[in-house]
Order: sequence, then structure tokens, then C-alpha cells
Amino acid sequence: MHVPASMLHGAVCPVTAVVSAAGVLTAGVLAWRSPEKPSSSRFAAVTALIFALQMLNVPIQDGTSGHLVGAVLAVGLLGVPFAVLSMAMILIVQAVFFGDGGIDALGANLLNMSLLGAGLAGALLHRLTRAGLPRRLSVAAAAWFSVVAGAMACSFEAALAGTVGWTGMLTAMLSVHALIGVGEALLTVALLAGLEYPGRLWPKQEGAFSLGAILLACAAALCSPLASRLPDGLERVLADLSLAPASGSGFPVPFPDYMVPGIPHAALATIIAGLLGIGILLAVSFSLRAATGLSRR
Repeated sequence: MHVPASMLHGAVCPVTAVVSAAGVLTAGVLAWRSPEKPSSSRFAAVTALIFALQMLNVPIQDGTSGHLVGAVLAVGLLGVPFAVLSMAMILIVQAVFFGDGGIDALGANLLNMSLLGAGLAGALLHRLTRAGLPRRLSVAAAAWFSVVAGAMACSFEAALAGTVGWTGMLTAMLSVHALIGVGEALLTVALLAGLEYPGRLWPKQEGAFSLGAILLACAAALCSPLASRLPDGLERVLADLSLAPASGSGFPVPFPDYMVPGIPHAALATIIAGLLGIGILLAVSFSLRAATGLSRR
């Protein structure tokens, strides 16, 4: 659901950039003040894992694919402010190194998937849990909401930019992403249960959790050539509305379309790009902790 650089024009890009910068900065302050901080290894491992899982598109319906956004998964494993920061780091790396979304649309993507996906959906998760709803049902509802809220915001941004009418874009986006949200909900519940289970058995083995998450991220990268090549929800909507395709960052990037240039074998080029992305995010995550002290050791 990455908004392409070609989709937004005019004041929408700078306005969303300012709003997103303020939101991410606020999350950073809240994370710094938080009495409960994830370890640096957990923060880095979860961030790398979500990046890798986003590479795995699966067929949905009618020639459309979808992939895990992972915002609520990050909330469950890191807490809301750290989840916002984690998603922001993923989106920035995807834009700068892989051309996914592009710099011009980075503010919109941060707003849609980091601030709304992790921030607002995370707040909904806490509210539902406090209201007495079972945790898994709360997680599923928040995960579904994170996808639908992002789709609605994307439609609103496109309408403000004059790219397409609000009603037509919103109807098309919700018809696709309501179903993708169901997949997001099921995957988030399953992944969260699986990743939290070892912690209940060995609560002090934080290093084992982080290593397991990194290995799972590497496994996802190895499986990335098997990902569906069908257009994702946003790409399908743009094609149906005869709009610009959801690709292209507007500037050169090292690994366009998640492939390493110069490697003739497409599957190998994709795997190496995925592993490099994991390495970049691990390095950036640990550097963030060292520079800011946001995470405990």
C-alpha cells in the first residue's frame, strides 16, 4: 500500500511530510520517556522481520495480491511509540534504498502506515483490551483497522492532490483492502502468538527471541522470489481507474524493485536485496539506540 511518487502532487506532499515528521518526533519523545523500553536487539529484530515479511505478497482475489503491513504486530511486540518508530524506519529504508514509494510520497506513507497503522491502530488495540475484549480479538480488530484506515487516508490524499475523485477512489480502495485487512488480522494474530510463546516459556531469554526473529526474517527473504507478482491492492485500484502505475520513486536507488542490479538471476537478485535490507535495518536500528538511548540493552 505504498503510495507512489507519481500519485501525489501539489501541497499534499509537503503537508503530509510536516505532519508525519511531527508525529514521528512525538513518538520519539514518548519512547524516550517510556518506562518500558524494548531491548535494542528486540527493536532491531522486529523491525528487520517486518521489512522482510512485507516482501511476501500473496494472491487475494481477482488478480490482486496483498502483503502484511505489520504495524499492529510491531505494537504487540514493541509498544505503540516504538512501533511508530520501527515502521518509520522501514518506510524510510524502503523509499531510499528500494524506491518503494519514493521521497516525495514518504510523508504520506509515514502517515498512512506508521502514524495511522501503528499509532492510531495501537491506541485502538489498547482501548479494546481495556474494555475487556479478548486480546486476540482485539489484535485482529486493530490489525484490520490499520489496513482500512491506511486505505482511506490514501484515498483522501489522492483526492486532495486532484489525482482522482474521492468517492471513486475510496470505494475501490475499501472493496480491496477490507479483504486484505482480514488477511492482515489473521497473520498478525498468528505471528504474535508464535513470537510471544517462547517468551512465556523463557521470559529472560531476550537474545533467543531476537535471534529467532532475525532468522525468520532471513527465511522470509529467502522465500521472497516465491512472492506473488500480481499487482497489490493499490496498484490494482490505480490500474482499474486508469491512473499512473504504483511504481517508481522519481530518483535513482541502489536496489530498484527489490533487486540487486547486475545479477542476472532474478531470484538471487531479489534474495540478496532482501538480505541487504535486513542488514541495513539492523544496523540503523542499533545505531538509533546508541545515538538516542531509546532502548535498553
